[in-house]
Amino acid sequence: MVKEKRVVVVVGSRGSKLALIQTNWVISELKRLNPGLEFQIEKISTKGDKITNAPLSRLGGVGLFTKELEVALIKEKIDIAVHSAKDVPTEIHEGLMIGATPKREDPHDALISSNNSSLEKLPDNARIGTSSLRRKAQLLAFREDYKILDLRGNLDTRLEKLETEDMDAIVVAHAGLLRMNYTGQISQIIPFDIMLPAVGQGSLFIEIRRNDTRIQKIVSGIDDEQTGIAIEAERSLLAKLQGGCQVPIGAYAEIHGKEVSIEAIICTLDGDHAIRDRHSGHKDQAAKIGEELAQRMLENGGLKILHEVRKEFQGRIDHI
Repeated sequence: MVKEKRVVVVVGSRGSKLALIQTNWVISELKRLNPGLEFQIEKISTKGDKITNAPLSRLGGVGLFTKELEVALIKEKIDIAVHSAKDVPTEIHEGLMIGATPKREDPHDALISSNNSSLEKLPDNARIGTSSLRRKAQLLAFREDYKILDLRGNLDTRLEKLETEDMDAIVVAHAGLLRMNYTGQISQIIPFDIMLPAVGQGSLFIEIRRNDTRIQKIVSGIDDEQTGIAIEAERSLLAKLQGGCQVPIGAYAEIHGKEVSIEAIICTLDGDHAIRDRHSGHKDQAAKIGEELAQRMLENGGLKILHEVRKEFQGRIDHI
């Protein structure tokens, strides 16, 4: 009797420790639902992985952590790409689609400080590491005396720099710490009233080819409808605001029964001015709710802030 050959599904992943943990979790879930399949990881390095000596906001462009994975998908070198949702541009290639959005991990940001202090109790002029303009602006809005230092690299590298580069604290995504089982180092889960997360933070996207119905069926089982609706509202807002890593924008949406509610913030780079607002409506209208909130924020001063941010940011780039 000839043994039936098992089908191998090739899963594309960035090569960092966190990315591989996320990808292996996705594979374990897919194996549980599709026990007859075999999965193989293809590690792919992205532009964002290769350039670690400059803040993301200075690198420009979109898809810094996704483009190479998407090219591999289009060329059929891989069948699935696993991304952190916050890294995926609001517009993706017409031949690709998000095949599944698994259940979201906690979207908060987390503070790790050298003496286990909270944000309130950090010393005067505390040195805090982050390369996120969103985090920087909201930190300065909370306490203008903070000194914000650029901090790039994978999670292990950033934790190491807390010790080696004379920082009082760093701010990272809580979800990454949870996935890597680094929760013992957390000094504070930063509440949303101090810091709203990046759009999609804590979520994964499973990207596939639009015409690949076989893979679409395989990944659909790990899709979480509630998470998908919330992320749709957040990404709709971000698209309307034309935001990216060069603009300090935070947003978080959640589902309550049949209603989706979303809260968002647009900040100046120094945190001095901000527009913060929220909106809600039926969850079937998630994209519309996000877009309506963005439009209202633009009309209420957000457009002026975004213009100032882009002008100031371009001035900084021109002097580099």
